Amino acid sequence: MNRISVTVITLNEERTLPRALASVAGLADEIVLVDSGSTDRTRELAREHGARVLERPWTNYSEQKNFAAARASNDWIFNLDADEELSLELRAELERWKTHELQAAGYEMPRGARYLGAWIRHSGWYPDFKLRLYRRDRARFVGWLHESVEVEGRVERLRGELYHHTFTSLAEHVAQINTYTTLAARELYAAGHRHWLLPLLFSPPWMLFRTFLLQQGFRDGYRGWLIANVTALSSFLKYAKLAALRHGETLPESASAPAQSSTPEPAERVESR
Repeated sequence: MNRISVTVITLNEERTLPRALASVAGLADEIVLVDSGSTDRTRELAREHGARVLERPWTNYSEQKNFAAARASNDWIFNLDADEELSLELRAELERWKTHELQAAGYEMPRGARYLGAWIRHSGWYPDFKLRLYRRDRARFVGWLHESVEVEGRVERLRGELYHHTFTSLAEHVAQINTYTTLAARELYAAGHRHWLLPLLFSPPWMLFRTFLLQQGFRDGYRGWLIANVTALSSFLKYAKLAALRHGETLPESASAPAQSSTPEPAERVESR
């Protein structure tokens, strides 16, 4: 029998955490939750769902998630964000997986996003494949902001969906974009990127065009139009903030560090590693 440790990192997640933990109840052999200073009932709710709660000051996504995996009791890790839940199909697939002889070092699965009350099936948001199940001795998270799992060995794909409950309002989405673009600009600057003018001029319209037309955001209706515009806004803000750093300005610190990614990874990405 393959045993699974579910790991979660949190910061003030009392609204979404119960749904996430309920979806793995009876499947997870243990739940390890690493909290970075919640002031709501996050830790209390986690303990009510049987989680082992650890506290660690926020550094970045990868380090928080790797810390959680290192404190787990089992070699197989399923990393779950607090705003996600397992579909019934994925849960059943994992129950069967636990009884099989395994060859792979990691498993990815499609992730569906619920945005402003509806499921998004286009706009570059679906299928948003995520590698979340892995052997901790053969894989680890890397990256500051848009973290991903780096695996030594074969990766296989599961069919069941991971559900991602994103934003319930446009204001919430834009507020997160403001925080993320500050982190992204700092990451670019730290990696030595200094060219901002051409990306600032050309990247936002290209992102709008690609998201709404090439990635068929129009099929998601007005939500697709909003996603395309916020994606373009995100690109603009990232390079505008990089320009500010390039010219010696400082960017305001966020009130608190986000505990997990809330939207699918942007299609435009600059690698720093």
